[in-house]
Amino acid sequence: MNVRRSATALAALAALCTAAAPAAFADASPSPKPSGPALPKGLYGTKDPRFDGVWRQSLALLAQDAVGVTPAKSAIDWLAGQQCEDGGFAGYRADTAKACDPKKGEFTDATAAAVQALAAVGGRGSAVEKGVAWLKKHQNDDGGWGMNPGGPSDANSTSAAVGAFAATGTDPKGVKSAKGGKTPYDLLLGLQLGCDAKKGERGAFAYTADKGGAGAAANDLATAAAALATQGKGFVFEPAGKDDGKAPEPLDCGAGKDDGKGGGGKPAGVEEAGQAAAAYLADTMAEHGRHLLSSMPGAKDQPDFGGTADAIIALAAGEHSATAAKPLQWLQSEKNGALAWAKGDPGALGKLVLAAHAAGADPRSFGGVDLVQRLNATGPKPESVSASGSEADSGKDADGEKKDDDKGGVGGVWWTVGVFMVAGIGIGFLLSGRKKQQL
Repeated sequence: MNVRRSATALAALAALCTAAAPAAFADASPSPKPSGPALPKGLYGTKDPRFDGVWRQSLALLAQDAVGVTPAKSAIDWLAGQQCEDGGFAGYRADTAKACDPKKGEFTDATAAAVQALAAVGGRGSAVEKGVAWLKKHQNDDGGWGMNPGGPSDANSTSAAVGAFAATGTDPKGVKSAKGGKTPYDLLLGLQLGCDAKKGERGAFAYTADKGGAGAAANDLATAAAALATQGKGFVFEPAGKDDGKAPEPLDCGAGKDDGKGGGGKPAGVEEAGQAAAAYLADTMAEHGRHLLSSMPGAKDQPDFGGTADAIIALAAGEHSATAAKPLQWLQSEKNGALAWAKGDPGALGKLVLAAHAAGADPRSFGGVDLVQRLNATGPKPESVSASGSEADSGKDADGEKKDDDKGGVGGVWWTVGVFMVAGIGIGFLLSGRKKQQL
């Protein structure tokens, strides 16, 4: 939207939408800055951390480590201090002296993200081992994981667990359920849509298994997560450095591939599954204008910046950085709103940094913005910054933007951001947004 809107109009719209929003989706919007006690030392960001404290801290640490920034010790201490006695992690623990609820208060996604972050920064071997043991202990019989221990397996949580194993040198294919000997990939491949699905959904992944007989539905966030997991990788990996420029191979649905019985024409193995998922993501982003749309129930057709970043990471993991280049370029354009969406949000900034890093781009020159500098500014001062990450750039302001940038269009960008905020777009964190998918 190019028309400037006044702050008064934006506030009025926010109040109206907040009042009309269903209660089930109320906490999907970015949380306001807490009015209670000061946030703990070492935590990134200033917004209410109840739903995403561990998640955003983990992404911030992972992104910093990936680009040569040594995080502050207080930031690492805070994350490690969030771990529950049994090795799992909650979304956020305001009082770490209070015991965790192992059935409802601990999350697979938070645990997997924290394990990856603590493994990356080093020096927390005991915490990492406890986290990995927690994940193995709570693996479901079908080989997957649910959001909470014992919950029905879903593609996102299972993929997060795969990333934790990969980041700690554990082959996910060797992680088998105690009963039945199923691996994470047994669960994931069972959630992939085959040739019997609609043409535009073939190769995509469903969030959970079909329980009502209506057929599994394609889910873009689940597909991006699973596409990364099928590559046996976590959030951070070294860019491949090679790409033949070819698009990922779609699911082969030639003659005889659809048996008409609701399951024919599926990939023969993990590698083929990853290619088919990547092809689905590439086609879907191209169809929508080089980005994914929000997968939140009831959401309007509007860009999902976090989901698009996830898709870029997945494509790069499969050595399709050339295919990922166009959506990455789309994210960098100020007019599309991704930079405004991420400003001041460590989790969102972390995702953009990781997407740029994975695709071989420079997160310090991302649409004219130094994402690393912006990320560093949301938390305690880093212990050190690599030479290539010097923040002594007189050509940029405190937010990492060029000082001579034309700010004439900022009003329109912030109007768009305001609409996204009241509509509940946000970062699409697994611990807050995905919770609504289960209601």
